[in-house]
Amino acid sequence: MLWVKAFHIIFVVSWFAGLFYLPRLFVNHAMATEPAEIERLKLMERKLLRFMTPLAVLALALGTWLWLGWGIDGGWLHAKLALVAGLVAYHLYLARLQREFAADRIGHGHVFYRWVNELPVLILTAITILVTVKPF
Repeated sequence: MLWVKAFHIIFVVSWFAGLFYLPRLFVNHAMATEPAEIERLKLMERKLLRFMTPLAVLALALGTWLWLGWGIDGGWLHAKLALVAGLVAYHLYLARLQREFAADRIGHGHVFYRWVNELPVLILTAITILVTVKPF
């Protein structure tokens, strides 16, 4: 189980790298004016999403394996699972935003995407505290 846990952490960290970077690309895209720059950002957004989605699936699969192997124990785990569900929803929202950017339908200004970028930091902080401290 320690191998499963180690790879779960590796895939979670890798997934979060994408969750942090994709909204930053959206910030740059929302501010871009040159056609070549816009096309480059579209390509980067699409490739990053295609890279990070399998990482998310692997992180979730290994997390489920750990959950089934060790069982549900304590309210902290229920809270963590709720936050993970929120991360999945956030990931799906980023995928929707990527499709909108690809179709040249930018719905918000760069400030909105800067705020969108902060959400995974808050979730990561909460999950780390829950897993480490197990407050309840």
